Amino acid sequence: MKNFNISTNVYFGENSLGVLEDIKDRNVFIVCDEFMEASGILDKVKEHLKACRVSVFSRVVPDPPIEIVSEGIKQLSECSADVMIAVGGGSSIDAAKAIRELAGRLGIAAVNECYAIPTTSGTGSEVTRFSVITDARKGVKYPLVDDSLLPMVAILDPELVRSVPPGITADTGMDALTHALEAYVSTDSNDFTDALAEKAVTLLMKFLPFAYAHGDDLEAREKVHNAACLAGMAFNKVGLGICHSIAHTVGGKFHVPHGRSNAMILPYVVEFNAHLDGTEETVCARKYQRMAKLIGLPYSNVPLAVNNLVRRIREMNRLFGIPENLKKLNISGDDVLKVREEMVEAAMGDVCTKTNPRIVAPEDIRQIINKIASL
Repeated sequence: MKNFNISTNVYFGENSLGVLEDIKDRNVFIVCDEFMEASGILDKVKEHLKACRVSVFSRVVPDPPIEIVSEGIKQLSECSADVMIAVGGGSSIDAAKAIRELAGRLGIAAVNECYAIPTTSGTGSEVTRFSVITDARKGVKYPLVDDSLLPMVAILDPELVRSVPPGITADTGMDALTHALEAYVSTDSNDFTDALAEKAVTLLMKFLPFAYAHGDDLEAREKVHNAACLAGMAFNKVGLGICHSIAHTVGGKFHVPHGRSNAMILPYVVEFNAHLDGTEETVCARKYQRMAKLIGLPYSNVPLAVNNLVRRIREMNRLFGIPENLKKLNISGDDVLKVREEMVEAAMGDVCTKTNPRIVAPEDIRQIINKIASL
């Protein structure tokens, strides 16, 4: 017997921030980064919390390290908050989830309610039971996975992503596309998550180029924002695959933005998972064929459909200026070779590898790393 449910209450569309006005006479702890303060987005959030006592922790940085989480726990313990609100991209939401979870486990602070307000369209962290924290000294990312990490409320207000720069729009959008495609072919995928993934991919293929080229197009922004959340709902239930496993270690070792890493790796992983040189067609390859059909690509046979899907991903990367290999990010082959075996070990042990549709050996990971490093 299987189960499917969506625990997070999602508010979306213009003016959805207004739901915060339902929070009254509470101690609120907001987790964000310094940019949220400087850009005025934090003020927009606080405008709806006038009936509350608000404390702000704005020390979050990309790929939040353990030390930042510890600082957040300390400040949380000092303000007696019973509501936490994460405002920002995936790093801020992941940090908030980790702060709340670890503070509770350690008996330092118990926060009953957690809201997530994403200001980028990619991670889906607002509806997932995952949080990724970095050990900067070791260059390792640690995924935390537990249902207790799920925010109770997600607020998807497209106005908050309207000013996101094109480069970040592309990186985060391709992260969302990777979430959807990996969830779609996960070994745990089902009819419910397939529906979410299919809708996410069709929305992203149609609207992400518009959001990238015309940031003020509020419809495109809203559709991409919603698609990222749909993809998050899908992978929250069925996991991801080796694209994310490799991206985690690329980010940990070389500090490449997560979405850009995924975009670079994704074509190679689709080719690997489809296994077109195998003796028979796989379920995974046939699902890629269906996805190609849904987004309007020629799909009359499986190899044609898979190759067209890979080609479309690469076309999008070129459109967005995402490099095809690490060398174009000034990361040399020698740099990669020095840590390649550590990367292989980390990817093989990553939780995302468990649900990859094709069984993976260390040599398979090594070959994909060689390709993105042009070795």
